[in-house]
Amino acid sequence: MAETLTFQSVLDHLLDSKKDIPQTHLKLYSDLDPKSLRLFMDVWSSVKPARKLLLLDGLLSQFESDNIVSYEALGRALLNDLDGEVRARAIRLLAESQDPKLVEKLTDILLNDFDLAPRLEAAFLIGEFILLGELEAIKAELQRLAEDALIQIIRSSEDPSLRKACLEALGYSSRTEIVNLIEAAFQREDPTWVATALLAMGRSHDERWNSDVISMLLDEEPLIQAAAAQAAGELSIEEAGPILLKLLEDEDVDDNVITAAIWSLSQIGGEDARIYLVNLIEQTEDEDLVEYLEDALENLEFHEELNKFDLLALDLDEDDVEEIDLEEMDELDDLDEDEK
Repeated sequence: MAETLTFQSVLDHLLDSKKDIPQTHLKLYSDLDPKSLRLFMDVWSSVKPARKLLLLDGLLSQFESDNIVSYEALGRALLNDLDGEVRARAIRLLAESQDPKLVEKLTDILLNDFDLAPRLEAAFLIGEFILLGELEAIKAELQRLAEDALIQIIRSSEDPSLRKACLEALGYSSRTEIVNLIEAAFQREDPTWVATALLAMGRSHDERWNSDVISMLLDEEPLIQAAAAQAAGELSIEEAGPILLKLLEDEDVDDNVITAAIWSLSQIGGEDARIYLVNLIEQTEDEDLVEYLEDALENLEFHEELNKFDLLALDLDEDDVEEIDLEEMDELDDLDEDEK
């Protein structure tokens, strides 16, 4: 009879650095109750640094592939860990959290943490909360706090990679001064800044950037091309479709540009995009690429159905819809029964 796996036995196993961490153990770290979390924190300080990162990398991999698990309790508990790499991974474990209470902690990490890695992760996640703010899912003052922190970093002499991450996060914001920040980055000679500006443009969902994005689709720098392709999809620029298809016919195009162009086509849609994706699936022997193409085709179909729904909603203008009271509904039901 197989021995029941308990969380205590999982923790005992974690302490033994000579043993691999089985995938079956990873799910037991999900949705920890307060008692289990205390048990985890009690042994955590005794776990060797490399072993800690091994566990967290395993949890992140599980988190990305399994939409049932949640390591939010664990992520929160490790935000104050002494190891910057642990703190960075802890923030990544919170990627799906929409708890507004995290905003203040994340802005504190962004502005004051001693290590770059957690600050970068904080910037990325803060962007998601700004998007929630734009959707009015968190209070305006929290969104403002997050935006102010990002702007402060961008206007500083901090590490360029951190400033770029902050600009990408601000792409979600509708604050007027963000436009100037994006334009300034777009005008730089450094291709990494141009790419960052393009990614921010895509996140803005603002048509003002369409011509800038299209102008960069055929740039000689693959980093810029890939960012432009991604932005074209997020902005749903129909005019970009033929250019993206042309890019994909180029045998010398960079792999990152290919994947970005494929996904963008799935967002823009159209019959030409559908035919191309279907043909590419039939011609491709690479299993990973086939899976990616199938996901893209599924995404294309999703966007097409969404667009149909939006068009239907536009057609049903309030002035054109007659109210049907309950008695009329009953009459309709009676007619249906008579027809059967």
